[in-house]
Amino acid sequence: MLHRITKTFSFDSAHWLPHVDENHKCRRLHGHTYSVILGLEGPLHPEFGWVQDYGEVSWAFAPMLEALDHQCLNEIEGLENPTAEILAAWIYKNLKPKLPLLKDVTVCETPNASAVYKP
Repeated sequence: MLHRITKTFSFDSAHWLPHVDENHKCRRLHGHTYSVILGLEGPLHPEFGWVQDYGEVSWAFAPMLEALDHQCLNEIEGLENPTAEILAAWIYKNLKPKLPLLKDVTVCETPNASAVYKP
């Protein structure tokens, strides 16, 4: 039987969307307090009774959190057009080698708007 856990992180970053119309509000530099929700799935560890230690998830995400927090996302390689969808896929791609049980990444730009990457 598979179980699912999630771990949520938040950070503040600025960005702009370079490919939208010049009159679009997101073409201008602006910021968000992003939430990132990592979804992991797997069997329970026979001894510990968990899918993965939340501390290990935090440890794996820590360098990425440091790279994203209080930065201009457009200046990070691979995030030149930093939509929530692209950011979610970028996080997944860079985090999956450290977290093999990672199944999806949700990026929330606001409390009411989010994008999910689930390969």
